Amino acid sequence: MTLWSLLLFPGVIVCALLPLTQCEEQRIPEEKLLVVTVATKETDGFRRFLRSAKHFNYTVQVLGRGQKWKGGNYTSAPGGGQKVQLFKAAVEEMKNEERIILFIDSYDVVFASGPKELLKKFQQAKHKVVFSSESLIWPDRHLEDKHPHVREGNRFLGSGGFIGYLPSIKEMLSDWTGEDDESDQLFFTKIYIDPAKKKSINITVDNKCRLFQNLHGALDEVVLKFEDGRVRARNVLYDTLPVIIHGNGETKLQINYLGNYIPNTWTFETGCTVCHEDLHPLTALTESEYPLVMIGIFIQQPTPFVAVFFERLLKLQYPKNRLKLFIHSQKAHHEGQISSFLQDHGSLYEDVRLFGHEEDMDGAASRNLGFDMCRKDKDCDYFLCLDIEVVLKNENTLKILIEQNRSIVAPMITRPGRLWSNFWGAASILRSELTDQELFNSHILDPDMAYCHNVRNKGIFMYVTNVHSFGRILSTENYPTNHLHNDLWQIFENPEDWQERYIHENYTRIMKDKLIETPCPDVYWFPVFSDIACNHLVEELENFGKWSGGDNRDTRIQGGYENVPTIDIHLNQINFDKEWQKFLLEYIAPITEKMYPGYYTKAQFDLAFVVRYKPDEQPSLKPHHDASTFTINLALNQVGLDYQGGGCRFLRYDCSVDAPRKGWALMHPGRLTHYHEGLPTTAGVRYIAVSFVDP
Repeated sequence: MTLWSLLLFPGVIVCALLPLTQCEEQRIPEEKLLVVTVATKETDGFRRFLRSAKHFNYTVQVLGRGQKWKGGNYTSAPGGGQKVQLFKAAVEEMKNEERIILFIDSYDVVFASGPKELLKKFQQAKHKVVFSSESLIWPDRHLEDKHPHVREGNRFLGSGGFIGYLPSIKEMLSDWTGEDDESDQLFFTKIYIDPAKKKSINITVDNKCRLFQNLHGALDEVVLKFEDGRVRARNVLYDTLPVIIHGNGETKLQINYLGNYIPNTWTFETGCTVCHEDLHPLTALTESEYPLVMIGIFIQQPTPFVAVFFERLLKLQYPKNRLKLFIHSQKAHHEGQISSFLQDHGSLYEDVRLFGHEEDMDGAASRNLGFDMCRKDKDCDYFLCLDIEVVLKNENTLKILIEQNRSIVAPMITRPGRLWSNFWGAASILRSELTDQELFNSHILDPDMAYCHNVRNKGIFMYVTNVHSFGRILSTENYPTNHLHNDLWQIFENPEDWQERYIHENYTRIMKDKLIETPCPDVYWFPVFSDIACNHLVEELENFGKWSGGDNRDTRIQGGYENVPTIDIHLNQINFDKEWQKFLLEYIAPITEKMYPGYYTKAQFDLAFVVRYKPDEQPSLKPHHDASTFTINLALNQVGLDYQGGGCRFLRYDCSVDAPRKGWALMHPGRLTHYHEGLPTTAGVRYIAVSFVDP
């Protein structure tokens, strides 16, 4: 081989010029690597660790399976000595001195790459044992000054992961005589800061996180790097790609998040962040074979659209005889709506338990009670925890959640600019691992966060599925309780829900399907209000009851005037004028600007009121002009069903609209051309909402 060819192939130069044994050392065979971990029980974190190890083809030996954990509680005090005891016993039985041992935690660890990269980086460290590193010292801060200084990177040793040659690891463990609940971190730290032992064993720390990334104290350093269909966690401080990611300390949720990406489970086609291969389909089951689900419904404060919540609950695509309801309401405000639902539909369900405000239970106590009832019910397979403010749009939500085959999973529900979710749990977990009857209790956290904290501390993962669209959450802010139908006032706080409840189902088709009719010149007729909107507004005004009469006007008109006074209630009398102006702006103004080209409106008004016509009170209205640029007359009940007669006649055109449709608006110019009269109501009671827009 010529010198020129040697320069072209520098890798060949290394192996050609070095002895064979040294050349082999530079390429440690992957089969020499053994991963050793301790797991006394199989938690969700441990199963995730094994999945990532399998994905990258690591060979793993698990110690301590089935044993009782006596290694202490890391959350309150140092511990972990039991791990060292088990590990020491295991390595003493290993005979292959050429082994490379990776000892690693498993409940909060995932692999980000394979053995080849790990061994290469270990070899480049040029030490016999390499520990993970941390920027924070633990458990004894008094030892800080004894740690070797480094020019760049982390100074302190982390015991959650280290790799080394078997003989060196045996030497390092030989001095262990501690108890199961003593600190493994302190044991290894004292070896590392002892100059003689450090040199003898040849120990170092992975100070720039090339092999190990401990997240505790380093969250700001770590980002996800997306490239060529793969995802890696990257340390941007040291520009390294760690092979092992460890969510130690208070970073358990972060390792849950990272763990969904690192073993290459991200699916770009579906956007699924928690793809799982073990789905549990229900399609093969008969209705009687469906799992029995207890649905816990929790009402903690006055909430809009509660009646709609129960309508959606009724539409869930799941056998009603396989559902039990647990309902707790802390407020008396919604008792009528709950009672109405149960009276009409409660018998459809397997069982219903209602706990009202008189039970004097707070949110945590009621959730604990619901979980406990499911836990003690041998037939209860799942518990669905559902807050009343959740708008569950997907009728298949229950089936989808069960099919995810997770211990705890939530549907992703949204609110503009925020993420929200309600967690639900499997009863088998309630009976086996979540036996604590106070899962929702905490001195500092609200019930939901207390539940998440307590469950996560038990090593149980909580998942969110976003594979389907499930719904959203309501705002309960600024919800009035002093009206008969308080939901009418939600056009600002919950506009989407307000529209679904109160706007006519065909409104969005007006332009596309040409639903606007022209019964008279420049008079337009179109659907805008739902039947429920009409009913609620009429009932609200009759509940208010202060109908004016004839010339008996008062200050409620606030500067406006009616050319021909009517029996009416003005919307400002019930503090609905701001909401009505918003309605006009959102749903009437766009139609106005389409039908009257070149005219633009801000939907201002001085007069907006509901008129009541009765044969024995005020049956009709004499001819007049309106004090407006254009007028909206919105029929609030149905001719032929609620009343007889009525309608509107435009004298200039000798044209009448004599069969008003409930929820339809009649829009016409107010001045000059459209002189009109109200035709007599001959029977029943007729209601119309009138708006003089742009006076």
